[in-house]
Amino acid sequence: MQPRLIKDTKEITLSKVILVTGPARSGKSEWAETLAMQSQKAVIYVATATQNSADREWQQRIQRHQQRRPQNWSTLEVPVELSTTLTKAKANTCILIDSLGTWVANLLFEEEESWENTVQDLLKTIELVTVDMIFVAEETGWGVVPAYPVGRTFRDRLGNLVRRLGAISEAVYLVTGGYVLNLSTLGTPLPAWGKEDKGRWG
Repeated sequence: MQPRLIKDTKEITLSKVILVTGPARSGKSEWAETLAMQSQKAVIYVATATQNSADREWQQRIQRHQQRRPQNWSTLEVPVELSTTLTKAKANTCILIDSLGTWVANLLFEEEESWENTVQDLLKTIELVTVDMIFVAEETGWGVVPAYPVGRTFRDRLGNLVRRLGAISEAVYLVTGGYVLNLSTLGTPLPAWGKEDKGRWG
């Protein structure tokens, strides 16, 4: 099943940076793919997940994503070097990154200082490159507090990254309950953080 194409091109205008968030199975990837198709540019799908032949369910999940995407899209597996990939992107392309949650998980081994440097490098790269970018991110902080330290670290790092990326995105969408909400038009952005905050609150 192909993502729904928007018939009226005036319905949306693809901005340089778009963030699409939502819980599991919400349709966030489908909406991001719809936006990428609407760009009418060459699309590069950046998959942060890696193939794992031992995990059948994960393989099936990846295959469903692959079958849903147009065949003329290029696909790159980028589990870690996201900033480098964006820097190398050619002009007049649309880069769809799916997903930030997997990327964060792939880098959980980094110490806090190293992780902060990685995030800052990514955010600076996003602001510098000239291609269109669509980021897909999971919402993981709406449930119970994870019982283990690694789970809390993942939740906090992803939540912090999503908030900081949202602050520099031209459009932020939340996909939940079968609906797409444009938070950029419906919501009010929070005041900018000072550097000393680094997402410790909220």
